Amino acid sequence: MTVANGSDPHETPTPEAATPEGAGAAGGDTAGTQGAGQYGTGTGPQGPTVAELAAGYAEKAGVHRNSAGHVDMLKTAGGIQGIAESILPGLVFLIAFTITRDLTPALVAALAAAAVFTVARLVQRRPLTQALAGIVGVGISAWLANTTGKAEDFYVLGFFTNVAYIAGMVLSIVLKWPVAGLLFGFVRNEGLEWRKDPERLRVYRLGTWVVVAVLALRLVVQVPLYFMGEPGLAALATTRLLMGAPLYILGLWVAWLLTKPAVQAKTAD
Repeated sequence: MTVANGSDPHETPTPEAATPEGAGAAGGDTAGTQGAGQYGTGTGPQGPTVAELAAGYAEKAGVHRNSAGHVDMLKTAGGIQGIAESILPGLVFLIAFTITRDLTPALVAALAAAAVFTVARLVQRRPLTQALAGIVGVGISAWLANTTGKAEDFYVLGFFTNVAYIAGMVLSIVLKWPVAGLLFGFVRNEGLEWRKDPERLRVYRLGTWVVVAVLALRLVVQVPLYFMGEPGLAALATTRLLMGAPLYILGLWVAWLLTKPAVQAKTAD
């Protein structure tokens, strides 16, 4: 899915970067690297500069743009394969448990699904970062559910992950290094110059709050379902799927639109 209305047409398109709870891989130079070069952030003898670290974060986060300069939200979320890696193990677990009412085969099926994606990336010779992170996450989730004997505990790790992301993003807002600015600043060839403009800083903080709201909404909806126990399992698993990659893509798209440079957009008209 390409966001046709979320672009900044005046900007110079950047090559695709390598790639967030669900976001994949591609080759070539990175927008983050280009941004660092533009603003003169070379690696000195005492280690990387703040701008270099920010550029590296932007690169690893993987906000992708196509040749027209539009943000490709599907690719940013990891593409079809990346999204599948994030949702299928949980879906397989739910289906297997619903059919068998037995925790062990359901956990084995979920682990097998995660392992398939890891093998697929090996065969494709693609970066394994997301697939390995996925199988580790599924492994921890399976261990938790197996330890407690409660099927709903398969999904509890996601709650702690969301809380950690929320805490990190709120901290970035407080410290005036909003995550949205680090993600989008280098993609837009702003580097870290946006931090010198109070208005740009304000909109990037607002964009970060949008992503925080998405993560918080997950908790508001899913935690009560978790405490319902097994009767709420199907609803918990369903909302986990719907509020995973799809909601993340929507939140990122809204954040991109909200942080679009208004002055530069006028210049392009």
